[in-house]
Amino acid sequence: MSSLGTLYGIGMGPGDPELITVKAFRILKESPVIAYPKKRSGSKSYALAITEQYINPLEKEMLGLIFPMTKDKATLEKQWNKTVKTVSEQLNQGKDVAFVTEGDPMLYSTFIHMQRLVEKLHPDIQIKVVPGISSVNGTAARMGLPLADGDEQVAIVPATNDIDNMRKALIEHDCVVFIKVAKVLDMMIGILRELELLDKAAVVTKVTSEEERVWTNVEELEGAELEYLTLMVVRK
Repeated sequence: MSSLGTLYGIGMGPGDPELITVKAFRILKESPVIAYPKKRSGSKSYALAITEQYINPLEKEMLGLIFPMTKDKATLEKQWNKTVKTVSEQLNQGKDVAFVTEGDPMLYSTFIHMQRLVEKLHPDIQIKVVPGISSVNGTAARMGLPLADGDEQVAIVPATNDIDNMRKALIEHDCVVFIKVAKVLDMMIGILRELELLDKAAVVTKVTSEEERVWTNVEELEGAELEYLTLMVVRK
């Protein structure tokens, strides 16, 4: 029997604490160590806020992990190696570590890079993933909006300032979900106007949470500054 702990990637859902799986609940209860993304600002991470509905932090070893918001490779590598070392020290002691992440661990999640590095640096450690409801699914349910039916095509696209690619995504798919859209919102509204799709779009921030906001008239958002956890869904 292995003396190493198991690393779990746990999807905590899009915001509503009730939208976690029974399996996620069980592993949170059983794991002695809870790892979570820690914000430098000191504000509580989204995933941690959901997790604390189900555990007593005083009864667990809480590992707050800082993930630098930078594209500098040297800084990223240094911090990531430090983070993996922190987690692996717990696993090497035979402790299971539950790494909680908002949404789903396998969809644009911090856990993806964690998994790759642990597999590379510590190939003997077992990794298990517990899927979660993503903000994409949460938005579809919240809006009563089918993402795809029959032979229709749906795309999940990180919103960038590449106007040609954003336009192409809209033209080529029946439904597009643009994640992280806040930083290019005005540009996206311009594309929607050009393609006559304004009435087919909606914008949602922190879907299913108590802080959720929904806009079906996206034109009113021109010039607005929205939360990072904002997406746009366009259903033609």
